[in-house]
Amino acid sequence: MHIHLIQTDIIWERPTENRDSLEKMFGELNPIAGDIIVLPEMYATGFSMNTALSEEKKQTDAPNTSYLIRKSKEFQCCVIGGIAIQSKNLFHNESVAAFPNGELVRYQKNNLFPLANENQTYTAGKELTTFEWNSWIIGMSICYDLRFPELYRGLTAKGANLMINIANWPVDRIDHWVTLLKARAIENQSYIVGVNRTGADPNSNYNGRSMAIDPMGSIILDAGEQHGVFSTTIEIGKVSSWRNNFPALKSIQNSSYI
Repeated sequence: MHIHLIQTDIIWERPTENRDSLEKMFGELNPIAGDIIVLPEMYATGFSMNTALSEEKKQTDAPNTSYLIRKSKEFQCCVIGGIAIQSKNLFHNESVAAFPNGELVRYQKNNLFPLANENQTYTAGKELTTFEWNSWIIGMSICYDLRFPELYRGLTAKGANLMINIANWPVDRIDHWVTLLKARAIENQSYIVGVNRTGADPNSNYNGRSMAIDPMGSIILDAGEQHGVFSTTIEIGKVSSWRNNFPALKSIQNSSYI
């Protein structure tokens, strides 16, 4: 399966302009039906604490959510992107996976970033979320989640063999991003894909480095520091082969993990 990483310079709190910019980037894609396309965290607004920009969960024509559904139908692919969502007077930072039939899978970010007061603006999710697509079991996560290995152990326990982290990860901690992505892949003998942004907002600068890493921890795609569309191929057989040949997951003593 091919996976396509869209590394974009998000314009601060300008959803319409960001969707217009993405439309040009989607024009560079030539995916095969059944592929996965991934956008960054809060792809239409940047990492904003302005809850007025959030979308009502039950709003059928919410523009940022509808955009993901529309592109999924257009390309017959799974399209994943980050959106701030409002539901029952609570706000959540979500990763939303859209499918060609119009259905959605939503993951609410479990670990909120206190240095940006995200934990005072949004409500943390409590569930781990996986979904099946094209024979893969995909585990969802967002940015700061990457620092919490127990979350990924839980996704592995749910059968995940591909984990996707969408992010607004700043340049001053980008070495942590690379190291943690590799660690999560190695620990769980799983592919991991991290999609970050470029550019700047009022709080941070971002230099991309979106990447895909295989179950042995080898970087198979590094998007570098420029905005653009980056694609690679992932092989489900590589996960099962490595887990069979080097069965580290079976040695875990704490049964609450896996």
